[in-house]
Amino acid sequence: MSKLLDSVEYPEDLKKLKPADLPKLAAEIREFIVDAVSKNPGHLSSNLGVVELTIALHYCFDFKRDKIIWDVGHQAYVHKILTGRKSKFPTLRQYKGLSGFPDKNESPYDPFTCGHSGNAISAALGMSCADSILGYKRSIVAVVGDGAIGAGMSLEALNHAGDLKKNLLVVLNDNEMSISNTVGAFSKYLNKIRTAPLYADIKKEIHNILNVLPVFGKPVGKTLEHAVELIRRGAIPGRIFEDLGINYFGPIDGHNFQILIETLNDIKHLEGPVVLHVITEKGRGFEPACQNPTQYHSAGKFEMCNGKILHVADEPKNISYTKVFGDTLIELAKADLKVVGITAAMPDGTGIASFGKKFPDRFYDVGICEQHGVGLANGLSVGGLKPFVAIYSTFLQRAYDQVFHDICLQRNGVVFALDRAGIVGNDGPTHNGVFDIAYLRNLPEIILMAPKDGNELKSMLKIALDSGKAVAIRYPKEDIPDKEINPQYKTFEIGKAEVLRKGADGVLLAYGAMVYRCLHAAEKLSEKGIEVTVVNARFAKPLDKALILELVRNHKLIATVEDHALMGGFGSAVLELVSEEREDAGKVIRMGIPDRFMEHGPRNLILKNIGLDEDGIADKFIATLELMDIHSSFTKAGNRRLTV
Repeated sequence: MSKLLDSVEYPEDLKKLKPADLPKLAAEIREFIVDAVSKNPGHLSSNLGVVELTIALHYCFDFKRDKIIWDVGHQAYVHKILTGRKSKFPTLRQYKGLSGFPDKNESPYDPFTCGHSGNAISAALGMSCADSILGYKRSIVAVVGDGAIGAGMSLEALNHAGDLKKNLLVVLNDNEMSISNTVGAFSKYLNKIRTAPLYADIKKEIHNILNVLPVFGKPVGKTLEHAVELIRRGAIPGRIFEDLGINYFGPIDGHNFQILIETLNDIKHLEGPVVLHVITEKGRGFEPACQNPTQYHSAGKFEMCNGKILHVADEPKNISYTKVFGDTLIELAKADLKVVGITAAMPDGTGIASFGKKFPDRFYDVGICEQHGVGLANGLSVGGLKPFVAIYSTFLQRAYDQVFHDICLQRNGVVFALDRAGIVGNDGPTHNGVFDIAYLRNLPEIILMAPKDGNELKSMLKIALDSGKAVAIRYPKEDIPDKEINPQYKTFEIGKAEVLRKGADGVLLAYGAMVYRCLHAAEKLSEKGIEVTVVNARFAKPLDKALILELVRNHKLIATVEDHALMGGFGSAVLELVSEEREDAGKVIRMGIPDRFMEHGPRNLILKNIGLDEDGIADKFIATLELMDIHSSFTKAGNRRLTV
């Protein structure tokens, strides 16, 4: 028996199907996604929840002409399948394969490359404004989750949209969750709407009442929509949108094709901004994901038949930096009642969820509102508490002004735990945390640290707490190299590096996750008769000035190594120091992330490709030494000729 999905490559193929065929297509797409993601891990729960909604949107709109913007974008798998990328779907999130997010380089159906949350309504409104100026007539649709709708940027965009009155459809995909449970007063407000009668049910009930009235009959039926509108305003608490000047419709069942298509066709030609509130179920169609949508938000490989998460046989139980942070924060909080934790809708991803369960009164999940999270830390600090802010490196970028204005300028003691620093792997360029050193080290009154391993992370968290200063600690999305975590904290002076190995032929000055890679590179160099000093820098600000200058004066070559953008990173800080002290900056080379956005793929593979694995580090060190020897030979030969 042939599958409907086999006949659908593009939206024009979808439009050839009868509405009665769409539930079967939805079931086939769910099976297709579950099968692919079970073998090739990706975002599952969110995509299973939007199957009918995505099909209906493509059925009612022409997104070759019209435009659809997905907020965050991890819910766009069905959209990819329906827009010419079905055959490549098994390569999802793999190196050189499909991105796990909308990607403008993949398809004209993706107007933006996106992976962060809260920006879709702003972008959609901007496109609508451009259409108005240029005279284009098309629909602009933003699909926004109930977590993202409460983001500061989303609310700012809604505020502006209600004022401008430009044509714009915001589809509020409400599944009661972002990655974890949605938090905040706006979420509670949406819950009131969820528990109200569905818009379609009200419309049907009024229609039935009007049709049985003996006098009016069909003529009154023409006023049905107006009557529904009046009753809807009173019956459903969607007034916050109406009061902003935005037409609100809903909530409607996001898994009922008849209601979805009927409603979308009814409202798509309306003038001005419109919010359509759609209720969906995260993980729908795959029972394990329904029961535990957070676990299957981005699960590893699993058995398709029962959802059992698969683990490699005899796989050692390694510990991640994320877990070390979470466990250490609990230890610190037990010893100090003033320790509080903050995250921005990422309690599980940052490892702070266990802290929240242990100390619910000292834990704040602010939702997808990084700016507010850092601003909150300001108030908590001034109020006498000791905040730890757990945010991915790439997400803290969104709160840069607050780090400057609310933390550093105030000289507040706030610790930033920057998870996912460096190359993150299959999430790709939107999630690679490779800019934090550059955007933080230029700020006064902040200390930047990076641990070489789990034990050092544990100690750094304690040192940061005791310092009473603003501190940012970056660490990668990978397992720690330690065999076990020492229950004791190690103390060391802020700004002091650590010499791990001594050699006379040069220096590998490593920062954070690059330290062990440099130690392995030093072993390879030693096999070739080159003995190098390996230094664990520990700090990008303040630098260990005395040690670095000593290394420059006493060694032929110093290579800084970091998993961060070369421009403005740790190596740049070292070069600035050497130059300011009028030492020979020509002895310093930098190894790090080149000046481009890095593609998605396994972390170790991407690092290898850019020469940041042990072989690449060793090879570049040798090549640089050889160039220096050649240059030295030419210089000496030239000097001899000048002497003659």
